[in-house]
Amino acid sequence: MNFLQRLGFFSIGLIMGIGILMFFLGGKKASCDYSPNARTLKNIRIKERLFSEEALAYFSSNNLDTSVVSIVLKNGNVDFGKSDTKRKPCKIYFITEELESGEIEIEFENCRDKAIIRSVKKVQ
Repeated sequence: MNFLQRLGFFSIGLIMGIGILMFFLGGKKASCDYSPNARTLKNIRIKERLFSEEALAYFSSNNLDTSVVSIVLKNGNVDFGKSDTKRKPCKIYFITEELESGEIEIEFENCRDKAIIRSVKKVQ
């Protein structure tokens, strides 16, 4: 069997394999969250969210909806230098995101079963 025949058989198998994968994995909501930032955001995003009085006061005084938290958890950047990732039982994370109204920073207390939004502030 010469090189062109082997290349042809390889190509047919490769195309069939990709087609099968697309068929089986096409409807799945699979994600590849491998970076520390993406893993942290996903971990907080899937938990029940509770708001502190301070956070709710910030949202009401600045005419912001609490749905901003979902936007921050989707596109935000975790400041690991400022965060306390060794704290027990709940870790503290500071996540920033640029919004239309300016850049905000949200402090999360990430516990085992819930994520508590402790504070929200505008970043200068």
